[in-house]
Amino acid sequence: HEHPNQRTRPKNKQKSMDIDAVNPDFSRFEQVEKPQSDRLAEKQDSEQFDDEYVIRTCDMGQYFNGGEAGRAQFAQELGDALRGIGFAILTGHGIDPDLHDAARQNVIRLFEQTTPEEREPYLARRRGSVNQGYFPIRETTVIHPDLVEGWVFCRRAFDLDDDAGYRETDHWPGGDYEQVFRPLVQAQQELILPVMRSLLSYLGCDPALYDRKLAATNFALRLNYYPAMDESSRASGAGRMLGHEDVDLFTFLPAPEVEGLQVLNRRNMKWIRLNAPPGSIILNTGDYMQRISNDIFPSTTHRVSPPLDDEIRNTPRVSTPMNIYLWEDEILEVLPNTGEPKYPPVSAIRFHTAITSKYYGEDYAVEKESR
Repeated sequence: HEHPNQRTRPKNKQKSMDIDAVNPDFSRFEQVEKPQSDRLAEKQDSEQFDDEYVIRTCDMGQYFNGGEAGRAQFAQELGDALRGIGFAILTGHGIDPDLHDAARQNVIRLFEQTTPEEREPYLARRRGSVNQGYFPIRETTVIHPDLVEGWVFCRRAFDLDDDAGYRETDHWPGGDYEQVFRPLVQAQQELILPVMRSLLSYLGCDPALYDRKLAATNFALRLNYYPAMDESSRASGAGRMLGHEDVDLFTFLPAPEVEGLQVLNRRNMKWIRLNAPPGSIILNTGDYMQRISNDIFPSTTHRVSPPLDDEIRNTPRVSTPMNIYLWEDEILEVLPNTGEPKYPPVSAIRFHTAITSKYYGEDYAVEKESR
């Protein structure tokens, strides 16, 4: 497979792999307003942290078990949380914690028991909007040498839709990985409409407005493997994952076991260390949602930094975020009841690839509508 990181890297070479890069260096790629200025990786002894802001916990049990009043209460609490900072912690979601534990164990197995030669045929390339496949360490993007390996599996990688042409080996390097991760994907798919309906209800829209758009959802399950940090990686100044905003409607992130997730509070430009309780799911809104909500739900900068505890730095870190997108031909249009539209309608593929070209090279962007 052609590797777009290698193919397009010269187009962004003026800022490529810059340890000291800051967010405004790439503002020309953005498709929603992002006024903040922040460094992509934490710089030791030069950052400010917010120890007072508490990211809100929202109980999905209200939605599932509380009838109409419970759904209304959940929508209000979730909307307020996301409006405030773009992040919330979900409890009462009903997903078996064993699925999250199995996913973590099998991410380690995938990255530690396959060889570089076995992973190479699956090097990432764009399919539709999303760069899908394997990303070697320090090659997650062209703009920062992140200390993480990643592997992105979209809907097409899972045998979900009775596709007669589906071949597991087109996506997975042997073994039983598809069968291992599919139950997690299927379980988390059950949360998509409850979350979307709740946010639409909060905005005063028809809660079912996106039901059709999110049928057989376009998603990406990203498997992140952060190796234990040796002396050279610590001395490099690189972060485990650069400061970024998700491009999607929203992301489900099962609470990682190893600390490091930080969220930027735009109000004071301080970082919040987010350590969610075991079994919970971190939810955050992305660029699609900021666009259609007319900036009501922000797409918030977050990053993964080395743990405070030196002992934990010697432990691999795993995360399994699931990004919820729209299909490429769908039109992103500002929702009713959100004020005078700040953004014109745009197809999902143009919007998505224009933003992510900052990560993969300027010729990654799709200029023409896909219709």
